[in-house]
Amino acid sequence: MKSVFLSIVIPAFNEETNIRLGALDKVSRYLERQDYVWEVIVVDDGSSDATASLSDTFAQTNRGFTVIHNPHQGKAATVIGGVRHARGNIVLFSDLDQATPIDQVEKVLPWFERGFDVVIGSRNSRREGAPILRLIMARGFMMLRSLILGLSGITDTQCGFKAFRRPEALRIFDRLSLYKSGHEVSGSMVTAGFDIELLYISKLLGYKIKEVPVEWHYVETRRVNPIIDSWQGLMDILKIRINAWKGVYQ
Repeated sequence: MKSVFLSIVIPAFNEETNIRLGALDKVSRYLERQDYVWEVIVVDDGSSDATASLSDTFAQTNRGFTVIHNPHQGKAATVIGGVRHARGNIVLFSDLDQATPIDQVEKVLPWFERGFDVVIGSRNSRREGAPILRLIMARGFMMLRSLILGLSGITDTQCGFKAFRRPEALRIFDRLSLYKSGHEVSGSMVTAGFDIELLYISKLLGYKIKEVPVEWHYVETRRVNPIIDSWQGLMDILKIRINAWKGVYQ
């Protein structure tokens, strides 16, 4: 039996509408055309709508799909749980809404053959439909993370389309501190620091990171609060800096 080449982790919180609109069908149709062994792990984050039941039904009728059911802990903890269940040589996490279409994985995979350990999607200059407020916040966030954490050279830390070699992924995810799984939350949860912490640890461990432009379409998943969200993002960056000083990521 061939080993799994690609694992795709898809976090899902109240995604009933996107599932009914065929988001999982798009993923399945694309992967069915590939000649490598793959798996898709949908991680339900304690959804209050029909996400869980619809995902279960889909997995029962589509090969290669499995569903994990978690209490609501937020996107970061949901992705962490999915990555730990992944068996593929390459592990990718991607949003269920397909803001970055699954076929963009074709732009990511070749870079692993060229020696990179972490390959991330970048929406810069391709943020189709994004409100001006989001663009301003993204620019400010980039300046802060570069100034405080020294994450220069990476222009888009927040794109939800990131892939890792599995051994490296496990080392990175085991060192995450800000949004560990284990406690339940309520409502939508801002996890701005999750992606930054991932990439900061990747650099700290000396892994080769490649940023690749990908297709991206704006999808409104939650209403932005510029003050609260910006403050949370700054706090996350400062916490990462403090954790680094304390040696948490060693």
